[in-house]
Amino acid sequence: MIVFEDIETGMEVSYSQTITDADVKTYSGLSGDKNPVHMDDEYAQRSRFGQRIAHGMISSSFFSALFGTRIPGPGCVYVSQSMQFKKPVYIGETVTATVIVKSVNLKKRRIFFRTICKVKNRIVIDGEAELYVPEEG
Repeated sequence: MIVFEDIETGMEVSYSQTITDADVKTYSGLSGDKNPVHMDDEYAQRSRFGQRIAHGMISSSFFSALFGTRIPGPGCVYVSQSMQFKKPVYIGETVTATVIVKSVNLKKRRIFFRTICKVKNRIVIDGEAELYVPEEG
């Protein structure tokens, strides 16, 4: 865990995970998003993607994992997140999520991040986040 006061501009952490069919089905059941581009092979083959794609929010959820476990760490609270979904993520691809500290407001206990997901070297999600870090105790 990183102490809030030790967080500096430029710090970054990453997490990688391969998206599986089971992930897509589990997310669909959890979220209620049964869009056939995610769930139906025949439908997806006729789409502009040519095959099923993973829900974009699966990949974006890796940001939350990084925030809650790595930087800033346990107890932090999401304030905001913006995202642009630039490219699809196909089932079986490995997504690497990276969060990079853009700035820190010590007085308000806020940290501002750039948030990126990549598959190989292509950006699939690009965004920004703001996190609040409460004082301990």
